[in-house]
Amino acid sequence: MSRVALVTGGTRGIGAAISMALKEAGYTVVANYAGNDEAAREFTHVTGIKTVKWSVADYTGCEDGIRQIEDEVGPIDVLVNNAGITRDAPFHKMSREQWDQVIGTNLNGLFNMTHPLWNGMRERKFGRIINISSINGQKGQFGQVNYSAAKAGDIGFTKALAQEGARSGITVNAICPGYIATEMVMAVPEKVRESIIATIPVGRLGEPDEIARTVVFLASDQAGFITGATFTVNGGQYLT
Repeated sequence: MSRVALVTGGTRGIGAAISMALKEAGYTVVANYAGNDEAAREFTHVTGIKTVKWSVADYTGCEDGIRQIEDEVGPIDVLVNNAGITRDAPFHKMSREQWDQVIGTNLNGLFNMTHPLWNGMRERKFGRIINISSINGQKGQFGQVNYSAAKAGDIGFTKALAQEGARSGITVNAICPGYIATEMVMAVPEKVRESIIATIPVGRLGEPDEIARTVVFLASDQAGFITGATFTVNGGQYLT
C-alpha cells in the first residue's frame, strides 16, 4: 500500500501543487480545505484527489477530519501543514479579530493538525511533518505583524518538535517560500509585482511546483536524516 499524505489548504495555489506532486510520487493524497466548495469540487474532478472540508483553526474539526480520513484511507504518514490566511493591516490599525484569525489558522493550526496524529506516528515509528512557513516569518513584513509572528512561530514549532520525534522516526521540517506565482500574487498590480521581482536576485517569481518538489523530497525515505531544518526557497531574496 502507498503511504497516505494529508495536505491542508491543499486544493489551491501552493497546496494544490503539493497535493498533485505527492500523488505523482505515488502517495495516496487527501487535500483539506476550509471554504471554497466549488474550487474543491473542480480540484477533485481534475486530479482525482479526495478533498475533505474543515478549518484547521478548530481542534475538534481537525480530530474529526483526521479520523474520517484514517477510517476511509488508512493511517496518515505525511502531514503537510500548508493552510494559511492573511489579514493584513498596519499594527496601529490591526484589530484583535485580525490577530486571532491569523494566529488561529497559521500557528494554532499546526498544533491542531499535528497533535491528533502524533501518537500514531510514534507507535508506527514513522512520520513526516512538513510545515509551510514564509519568508516573512524570517524577515518580517510591514503590515503583517500577525502573519509574520505566526510564520516565525511555525519555525520554532518545527525545531522543537523535531527533537521530540527524532527517536521515533518522525522528521519535522519547515519550508519558507518567497514570492510564488500563485493566483493571489499574480492578482497584484503589475507595477507592484515588478517591484517585488526587482528584489529577487534570480529575477523572477518562484513557481508552486518548486515548493512542491521540496515537499516531495522531505516526505521521502531519502530525507530521513533531515529534521528540524528550515528550507529557504526564495530565489535569494532573503538569506539566512
